Amino acid sequence: MEQRTVGRSGLRVSRIGLATHTWGSHTDADTAAAQLIAFAEAGGTLVDTSPAYGGGAAQRILADLLGDLVSRDELVLCAGAGQVPHLPAVPAGSEPPAQARITVDCSRRTLLRQLDRTLLELGTDHLDLWQVTAWDPRTPLDEIAGTLQYAIRSGRVRYAGVRGFTAWQLASLAAVAPITSVQAPYSLLTRSAEDDTVPAATHHGAGIVATAPLAAGILTGKYRDGVPADSRAADESTAAEIRGRLDDDRATAVVDALVTAADGLATSPLAVALAWVRDRPGVASMFVGARDMGQLTGVLAAETLELPRAIAAALDDVSSTL
Repeated sequence: MEQRTVGRSGLRVSRIGLATHTWGSHTDADTAAAQLIAFAEAGGTLVDTSPAYGGGAAQRILADLLGDLVSRDELVLCAGAGQVPHLPAVPAGSEPPAQARITVDCSRRTLLRQLDRTLLELGTDHLDLWQVTAWDPRTPLDEIAGTLQYAIRSGRVRYAGVRGFTAWQLASLAAVAPITSVQAPYSLLTRSAEDDTVPAATHHGAGIVATAPLAAGILTGKYRDGVPADSRAADESTAAEIRGRLDDDRATAVVDALVTAADGLATSPLAVALAWVRDRPGVASMFVGARDMGQLTGVLAAETLELPRAIAAALDDVSSTL
């Protein structure tokens, strides 16, 4: 898998990253292990985790896999801090709920506490990329910047980034702290990052790490003939964010264009959608999650797809008004 530098830094990552937000909720430990092995064998390096994923279950699963299945040195570990999950009490021996209430707290105390906990759980002395995962208006900007700088000087963090920041928020923090990456939603159905986030990131020397490049699965084309029973649109906890877009005429036009392009290239709409995001200006990598091995196999197949210019231009046109 091709490796890219992130922004104007020396950090090199695979241009497809493995997201673990489904681990411990929709993806069990055995499947997670198979995913990590397949990802590493394909040359993937960038792996994302967070104490907020699955109420902490995803991070614990990853910890159990590091070293035994995949060497820590082979991976670029990315983790976040600043979002605090609150799980209700459950009887002993019961599984915690998949969804937790999240509050934002980017105070020095919470950021460093979550960093130390992540390092301890993962059994490593540093993170390659550490991200502030939400804007916190209650915490002074200088405190957040100072915390990032301290984490880098102490050797526990190699590079710092942000996630879920608007362009002005990114610019405010990047003016006082070394920001290497910006994680933002980016897909053929979500191109708002091009208006301000991508230019701001480029100006400050940061690379874009795209999230939701498949728009919650819509761009795979699997919803063209209805809602599959095992899909996110059929899951009451996630259905609302998807179903409203399934009836959007413009989204339908994009999916139809993807299917046409995929047929002409003898590949999948998923691969075409990922290749389009991968090749956008400023994008260093993208995080893609997979519930099972079948989904991950399709994701990894996108690595070798090179979109002809005419097809990329056609997709630009049909999605430009979204």
